[in-house]
Amino acid sequence: MRNIMIEIEYDGTNYSGWQIQPNARSVQEEIMKALKKITNEEIKLNAAGRTDAGVHAKGQVANFYLNASIPTNRIVPALNSNLAQDITVLNAKEVPLDFHARYSAESKKYLYNIYNSSTRSSLFRNYSYHVTNKLSISKMENAAKKLIGTHDFKAFMSSGSSVQDTVRTIYTIKIDKHNNNICLSFHGNGFLYNMVRIIVGTLVEIGTDKRPIEDIEQILLSKDRRKAGHTAPPQGLILEKVYYPS
Repeated sequence: MRNIMIEIEYDGTNYSGWQIQPNARSVQEEIMKALKKITNEEIKLNAAGRTDAGVHAKGQVANFYLNASIPTNRIVPALNSNLAQDITVLNAKEVPLDFHARYSAESKKYLYNIYNSSTRSSLFRNYSYHVTNKLSISKMENAAKKLIGTHDFKAFMSSGSSVQDTVRTIYTIKIDKHNNNICLSFHGNGFLYNMVRIIVGTLVEIGTDKRPIEDIEQILLSKDRRKAGHTAPPQGLILEKVYYPS
């Protein structure tokens, strides 16, 4: 038996998310069906993170156990020939048997794209959050600095999660603006359910003067989801990279 790690890029627009769901298309199921075709085995995929409906990935990582003798260097072309063009396997390699895409990860990096304009964008509509009111980047950056470090991020977690430990560490939050496009990048040791999207929603409210920068400390201390801002829509979110011990 071999343990194979694959890196995957996908456009989540037409999927219900990563995880298999009844009566809905998922990225996980599409890859598992492709694996069945090329190996004739029922294979379970373990992912680094379960992205929601409409969320995209540049560097999702998954692993699976394989008995078939297909050479590792043939897995990528074989899978891609059996997948729709909005899912691409970028690479594959054999890893130790105890490697797990989720539990072996050290940290993750997410991107969130905002299109800040009074008019909508037909080109970016599936890949960004359209914010019509002008955003103050400086206010958003000053608020974001207060989130860097180790905190209890319970107030930035949506209900429905069974996670008990809500303490996480954010290493960096960077905000870059190019014309109407604003990209926020988040690098941390882990993220709670909808944490990035709730942080973005809160920063948008600060950037449009709907709430003061000082709210951030009170939100963290409250541990109350109702105190934080709205949940930004899924299409702006991209799982950029998963980091593992070298």
